[in-house]
Formats: sequence, structure tokens, C-alpha cells
Amino acid sequence: MRATEIIEKKRDGGELTTEEIRWFVEGYTRDSIPDYQAAAWLMAIFLRGMSPRETLDLTLAMADSGDRLDLSPVIPYAVDKHSTGGVGDKVSLVVLPLVAAAGVPVAKMSGRGLGFSGGTIDKLESIAGYRVELSDEEFMQQVRDHGIVLCGQTKSLAPADGKLYALRDVTGTVPSLPLIASSIMSKKLAAGANAIVLDVKVGSGAFMKHVEEARELARIMVEIGSGAGREMVALLSDMNQPLGCAVGNALEVREAIETLRGGGPADLRRHCLVIGAHMVRLGRQETGSGALDEAIAELADLIDNGGGFEKFRELVNAQGGDVSMVDDPQRLPRARLVEDIPAGADGFVAAVDALTVAKATLELGAGRARKSDPIDPAVGVVVRCKVGDQVRAGDPLFTIHANDGAKLAQARALLEQAVQFSEGEPQPLPAFYDTLYSEN
Repeated sequence: MRATEIIEKKRDGGELTTEEIRWFVEGYTRDSIPDYQAAAWLMAIFLRGMSPRETLDLTLAMADSGDRLDLSPVIPYAVDKHSTGGVGDKVSLVVLPLVAAAGVPVAKMSGRGLGFSGGTIDKLESIAGYRVELSDEEFMQQVRDHGIVLCGQTKSLAPADGKLYALRDVTGTVPSLPLIASSIMSKKLAAGANAIVLDVKVGSGAFMKHVEEARELARIMVEIGSGAGREMVALLSDMNQPLGCAVGNALEVREAIETLRGGGPADLRRHCLVIGAHMVRLGRQETGSGALDEAIAELADLIDNGGGFEKFRELVNAQGGDVSMVDDPQRLPRARLVEDIPAGADGFVAAVDALTVAKATLELGAGRARKSDPIDPAVGVVVRCKVGDQVRAGDPLFTIHANDGAKLAQARALLEQAVQFSEGEPQPLPAFYDTLYSEN
């Protein structure tokens, strides 16, 4: 085969064979196909799209480009979750301990954040001593001993995806649904999941701005998973306003702990219960009509009786973290400067723009503009209002946590534009827009 012929075939609208896709991915992974040809191939896919069969073949080729984790010795039926990313998304920190406390073991590898705030791994590193890098042996042993592990993704899983994503990022080919879907699913398949729950965010603070495009991405990923023999659930969740209140790494860890202790924001609790219940239902392979509601009630009990919190403590302790920071979240990193932004007038909150809040946290140093940027774990924003709330002049809308006065001023200028008001009471935003299931 020749790379040029494969590029031209896709450029002209042809459908690539399984062998052509696999040959191209393998060649690029081992550097026998140069960046400029891979970039041309990605652009051809971006412009021409891919059929469902091509998209599945691309996903499997990327999943097979490195190691595949076999969890069957410790988890006979493994369930995983993935979020497409959002503002204030600390869901894994709450959901995984709850699911594990319910007796469904979870073994998850997560990434670092690139953008407005840190990823799950960055958040966990707010806890002193927490080890995010584990060997395969340590990973498997921890699942066997504790029923839960949450660490960084190894470079040996789906290396083709890492190379192709870096190239997409600099060639204007990121917003391609087949490429997005195959990137996400290749890592999930390589990580050994039998069943996957996808939390597809939609709104101003998400990559997908509109429900229909989010539904199409979810449909493609569910189709990929089903074609690969996995049980799939995809939920479309709102990201027009931040999830919960805290946006920033240590602040989000603190809020996750509060939620596991029975407090925390109502929207975050409800979101975590629904996502977690789908994981429990899949992990137990339950299909009854009431299984989801029963799982929600069971997880709510684990919040109320402290079972989820104890499992989070167990996770942190198992990975070398300072459990005293879990027991007393005031010991987590704290910012030097704390300032409220008050409402200028009475009214109802009509919008809290998630994207603007995200930009403010990036200005403070809670996220990364480039992969090499350091993250300040202490800084961020606490959102003090939700769509539909009634506020009075002087009520705090946001609380900024900063370590630099100039950055605080930049964040303040952004946040002063983040809230819109109305005279009448608006409808609250829905938590979820739709749920898609595989047909397996």
C-alpha cells in the first residue's frame, strides 16, 4: 500500500477498507508515515467524514496500536465512565467511590486537563502525596485489594491516538465527529472496559454547543462501542452553567468531599447519582425496569451513611495521599486572595455563562493554555448562584480565589459579565437532555 493513494481515496470521497485504515495507523505510529501525510489524511477525513464501519475500524486500529489492559483476572465485568469535559466537572471524584462502595469495582485511568481547568488527575494532585502514576502490577493489585483505583493513563495505551490528537490540534482537524469519537473510544477499549457510561456535555462550557451535535457524537460513540461488543450508555448533560459551584482543582476536591459527606450542591449530587447508577446497573448486568431507580436509591444511602466517603478515604490512602486533607479539607491548598463579586441589582438569574467562568479560572492559573503550563491547585472560582435563583443587590455571585492581584483583576472583569438577569423567574436548566443505549 501507499500512503498517497489512501489519502487520495479519502480525499475523493471513497470508503477506506479495514486493511487501509489499519496500515495507515500502524505506519504513523511507528513513524514510517510522516506528519505531513498524516495531516493530509486527517484533513481528508475532516472534509469527507467516515462511515460507521470506517469509524469503528479507526477506533480498533488505534486501540490496538499499543497495550490492551486485561482486567478479567480482578474484574470479571469491568465498567468505565468518560466525560467529554466541562466546567466544574468533578464527577469522577464522587461517582467512583460510590460505585465501588456499592460493590462494583472500578479501575479508571484519567488524563490531565488541557484548557480551562485541570483534569481529574490534576485535581487529585491537590492532595499531598497522591500517586497518579502506577505500574500495571500496582494498578491490578490495588483493584484486587480495594476495588477502586484512579490514576493517570499510561503512554502504552492507544499511542496512535496520542500522536494523531497532537497533530489534529495543530492542523484544524479537531472538530471532526468521527475523529473525536474514535479518539475517546480507542482509549476506553484499550483500558479493558466491558461496559462504558459516557457523559456527553452540551452547552456554552462544552465542546459541543448544541444538543443535536452532542447527540450525534454520542450516537457515534455508542455505535462504536456496540460494534466492539461493549454495553453502552450515553447521557447528554447540560453545561451552559458550571456543574456544582467550585471551579478549580483543590476547590473541586473540597466540593467532592462535601458531596460524599451528604452536603454539596444539589445539581452535582443528582448528576453523580444518575451517572453512578448507570455504572452500577451495567456492572451488575441488571436489565429490569426498576434497576436504575434502585441503584440511585442505593447510592444515595451510601452518601447518607458515609460509605462513599470512606471508600474515597481508602482510595487516597491506597495511593499514598494525605488522608488528613480528606478528613479536614481546609488543609487542601488555599489561595492567598479571596474576593466576592456582588450583584449590582435585584433580579432573577437568567444565565451563568459556563465558558466565561472557565476563562476566568484559566486566567487565575487553574488550567493550561499549553501542555507544559503549570497548574496552581489553590486558585479558582466558586459560583454562588444558579439559573432561576432570585438575588438581591449585594448578594455574592462569585467568590474568586487567587494568588496574584493582577490575575484576580482579570478574572473579576470576566466574571462581571458572566451573569445575566431577568425580571421574571426563568425556567431552571435541565440536568440531562437525553439518554442513548446500545442494542447489545
